[in-house]
Amino acid sequence: MVGPVEGAEDAVGAEQRAREAMAAVPRGGFLPRRQRRYADEDRPLPIGHGSTCSQPTTVLHLLTALGARPGDRVLDIGSGSGWTTAILAHQVGAGGRVLGVERIAALVARSRESLEIAPGHRAQIVEARPGVLGWPEEAPYDRILVSAAAEAVPQSLVEQLAPDGVLVGPFGGQLCRVTRSEDGEQHVQRRGYYSFVPLVQE
Repeated sequence: MVGPVEGAEDAVGAEQRAREAMAAVPRGGFLPRRQRRYADEDRPLPIGHGSTCSQPTTVLHLLTALGARPGDRVLDIGSGSGWTTAILAHQVGAGGRVLGVERIAALVARSRESLEIAPGHRAQIVEARPGVLGWPEEAPYDRILVSAAAEAVPQSLVEQLAPDGVLVGPFGGQLCRVTRSEDGEQHVQRRGYYSFVPLVQE
């Protein structure tokens, strides 16, 4: 079901907040040393293990769609370099909570180190567990961001959303914004085509 498009004023506000948070958390500190000279370029950059740090324009679109607010509880799936996790932590502030989940242990270790020196570090990154998508024991979340492609909206993640929560990710080849109403009904907005690595759900 396709829900109503959010108001233009709300979208502009979400984009501005995302831009401000991205500016406050420099990308270079989350890149391998050999990639840091390219940090200001608007393109994805390799971070090893077949993963990339997403193009800043793509990150802006994801964060704008997600619309994280101060005090939100946020789950960041496929946290990779940890850059997006740190940006989200800046957005939710001291009263919020951001949990990044990454399946590659080496990236978990490196991103934790990067977070330690990030401005206003308030996030945590954990290693994903086989057979578990997300981190259900700390649910519900106000916002869930998925930075890997799935063929359909993962219902196990929808179930981890709080009422009126928002799930954003590339599902079915398109960037989707999924909201869950108080009665459990789902609304999906599609926002264009994006290319991401596949989401591992086993």
